[in-house]
This record gives sequence, structure tokens and C-alpha cells, in this order.
Amino acid sequence: MGAERVTSMARPRLDPDALAFAVLRGLTMIGGLAALSIVPLRPEHQIHLLPLLGAFIAYKGALFSLLFFRPEHARAIFLATLGTDLGIVFVLVWFTGGGESHFYLLFLTLVALNAYHFGPGIGVLTGTLSAGLMGLANALAVPATAWSHIAARAALFALLGLALGHIARRERWARAELERVNAELRAALAALEAARDRALRAEQLAAAGRSSARMAHEVRSPISAIGLNVEMLEDIVGGSSGPGMGEAAELLRGIRAEVKRLAGLTDEYLTFARLPEAHPEDDSLNEVVDELVTFLTPEARRRDVALEAALDPGIPLFPFDRDLIRRAALNLVKNGIEATPRGGRVGIATRRCGDSVEVAVADAGSGVDSRHVPHLFEPFFTTKPRGTGLGLVIASQIAEEHGGTLTWENPPGGGARFALRIPLGGDRANGPGASTEPAAAPSGGRAHD
Repeated sequence: MGAERVTSMARPRLDPDALAFAVLRGLTMIGGLAALSIVPLRPEHQIHLLPLLGAFIAYKGALFSLLFFRPEHARAIFLATLGTDLGIVFVLVWFTGGGESHFYLLFLTLVALNAYHFGPGIGVLTGTLSAGLMGLANALAVPATAWSHIAARAALFALLGLALGHIARRERWARAELERVNAELRAALAALEAARDRALRAEQLAAAGRSSARMAHEVRSPISAIGLNVEMLEDIVGGSSGPGMGEAAELLRGIRAEVKRLAGLTDEYLTFARLPEAHPEDDSLNEVVDELVTFLTPEARRRDVALEAALDPGIPLFPFDRDLIRRAALNLVKNGIEATPRGGRVGIATRRCGDSVEVAVADAGSGVDSRHVPHLFEPFFTTKPRGTGLGLVIASQIAEEHGGTLTWENPPGGGARFALRIPLGGDRANGPGASTEPAAAPSGGRAHD
């Protein structure tokens, strides 16, 4: 049952133009035959038209059935049945008086319809065959009609096929040209829409950057002063004895940790506000990633998360800005560590992809929530209680600065995977920036920065 359903769904359908042609040809021939049968025939030419009309309708029904089951052979079927139609009209004209028969008008309908559907070549061929068959029917009939009448009709058949075929070819060319222009217009509109979105995003990033820079400058100096005073107090407390000194030292350590965190936040805001221009130099990406894994392993162990690196030895030295790429990868790995539950693992892999290289970070979290997808790369959007919402934005900017992209997906096995791709040439791109389209249907909810 399931196999039959799949086969039925896979069966090709008849082209709408071919279907319209089949219906029109059937109706025209049946209607023409019925209309012409109203005119009384001479006694010697009397034939049983009603059985003939019934047989013709059954023949057209069989044609539709064949087209339904073999739509891919529609052209061959139409050409084969054209010969049958011409033969039927020939017999009808022959039995009803040859050149005197008014059923010759059915030749005109066949010429007109096939010329319009197939073009001038088949149109002229149909006209020529119709003229020959009409001449043969006239020769077999007794008495024969004057051949000048037959020649005039034959000329009209050929001219009709040529004219309508040419008109049909011009109409199809114009329609194809219109479809091409429409496709180009749609592509141009899509490009304009993408450019507008990029310009709007750039404007938003610039405004956010200016605000970030002002705020970071305002708080950076007080934070530095607070940090210096805390260090001095720690020295004083450390050199003193007495009740409460241990508790005071503990409080000062907590204050210093918060001051350090705030200093890191201001650095992140300033980086976002004024991302340094990339200065590519030939370097080893695997070395950068290996050092980063070593640096972050203690933090991962404190969270009971394992870091696993898989480095592609086939990646050659190529030009990139070591500090910027390290910062982008650092943001991705830290996000992965924070998203992974205890006992989970974060994989960091490098690989060569044709003319580019990729640094991919895959965590074991719950993936990116579908509600957060539209805002994933927006500045200051975060689901972390103490996040800045700038980590992915900065990583995306660094990717663009190197002419690359930052993409993401929710893999089928769970978690989220972010991939930083950089061209081996190190050329800066003027492209649209980071792609934010998921490669898999998002599910779950992942804290991200």
C-alpha cells in the first residue's frame, strides 16, 4: 500500500499546456463533426454519422486515458493521434463526396490547432498532409470536383499552418522573455532587500557601538581605580591581624573578582564599538585552536565539561589575524562550555573545505530555541543572566572582517554547532555577513551570548 502511494506521488503530471491542447482538440473535432452533421447530405453520400460520432468520442476518451498514464510521452502521442485524426477526416471526406464534402473544414481545425501548439514546422506539415489527403479523397470520389478548388483549399491549408505557427512561436518567445525579465526583477528586488537589511543592520551596529564606547569609557577609569584600591586594601588586610581580618580578606577577594569581571565587560564593549582592522599574516590555525583549548581546559573542568579537539592536519599556513580569530573562537568555545550540562562535552574541530577553512564548536546543550533565532546575532540580546549579548556579534564581525561567515545549526544529535569559516586567501569580503539561517529545525532552548 505504501509503495503504491509513493509510486502514485512520483508519477509525472501532464503539462497544463498539453492538457489544454488535448481538451481543445477533442472538443473542436467532436463539436465540428457534430456541427457539420446538421447539413443534409446527398442520398448517394448518406452515412451513419451518429455511430461515427460515438466512436470518435470513445477514441478521444482513450486518448485522454493514455495521456494520463503516459504524460511524459505527450508529444509523441499527439503526433501519432494527429495522423489518426487526419485519416478519419480523410475517410469522412471521401465517403461524403470528396471535393464537394463540407467535412473538409475539419482539416482546417486540425491545421490551426497543431500549428499553434507545435509551431510553424508541424503546422505546414499538417497543412501539406491535409491538402494531399483532400486531393486523394477528391480523386477517389465520383464525380471529382474541379482541381482548381482543391488547389485553392490546399494553399489555404499551408498558409494557415505557416501563419498560426509563426504567431505561436512569437507568443511563446515573448512569454519566455517576460518570465526571464520577471525572474531578473525578483532577483534584483531580493538583492535590494538584502542590501537594505545589511545597511539597516550596519546602522544599528554603529549606533550600538557608539553607545557602548561612551559607556565603556565612562566606567573604565572608575573600575581601574576601584581595582587598584582593592589591591591596596588586600595588602593592608593581609599584613594585619585581629578579629574579622579573614572575613575582610574574603570580601576583598570577591570584590576583586567582580571588578575583574566588570573590566572584562568594558573591554568587550570597546571591542564591539571599535573592532580592530584585521592584519592577516601567515599563521597556523591549528596552533591557535590548540592553545585556546589548553587555556580554557581549567575553566571547563571547573564546570565538569570535557573539551575535545579534532584538528585537521591538512590545513596549511594561511594569512589571518591571530588575535581576532582567537577572540572569535574564544567566544564560541566559552558559549559552548556554558551551554553544556555537567558531564557533557564540547567539541572543537578544524577542517579544510575547498578554498576555505572552518573552526566548528559543537556543544551538548539543548540547542538554539526557535524563539531566539531572529535575534541570535543582534547586539545585547542574551539569555544569560549576566551576559552582554555581544559574543556572537563580535565573532560574526571578525568573520566578516576576514571575508568569511559565521553559521550555526542544531544538529540531529542535539546541542548547537557554530562554524567560523575563513577563506584561505585571507581576502576581506563585501558580502552580506554572517548567515543566521539554521541548517536544522531549531528545538530546545540554549543560553547564548
